[in-house]
Amino acid sequence: MTTSPAPLDRTLADWQQASASELIQHILQRYHERHRQQLPELVRLARRVEEVHADRPDCPRGLADHLEGMHRELEGHMQKEEQILFRLIGSGMSPVGLPPVTVMRLEHEDHVQALARMVELANGLSTPEGACNTWQTLMAGLRTLHDDLTQHIALENNVLFEGRNAPEGQGSAG
Repeated sequence: MTTSPAPLDRTLADWQQASASELIQHILQRYHERHRQQLPELVRLARRVEEVHADRPDCPRGLADHLEGMHRELEGHMQKEEQILFRLIGSGMSPVGLPPVTVMRLEHEDHVQALARMVELANGLSTPEGACNTWQTLMAGLRTLHDDLTQHIALENNVLFEGRNAPEGQGSAG
């Protein structure tokens, strides 16, 4: 993978003390930018593994297509957050009860299901014995994506969308 390891995140409790603006900036830089780097590279690696190792029974057939679908869905989701929801929250609106939050939570459930399918296609994310460097890199990248997207969703669902971190100088509504 061409991306460097991410710095350790603060805990969810730590982020509850941050302002909404600070949290949104963190989400954009730590997760949105990273997912935009991760997924195209993982698609490329998966496609290569599927082509070269198609004769192996443990080959992750269909993984590249699944990752392409995840990339499209996640990109659309992140654009909606960036163009609509994050702007509303950043302007001081409480996320509690906002219709876009309901949509984002539903899409998060879809992303969790997509991650589960990714794990299934990739044989539990375990690197098979005798795997080439490309396959090893793919599996390491999938594990990182799984962890990153899981943390990303938890941070939004459990902190940002709960309205506990109002913009500086404002109390959270509701």
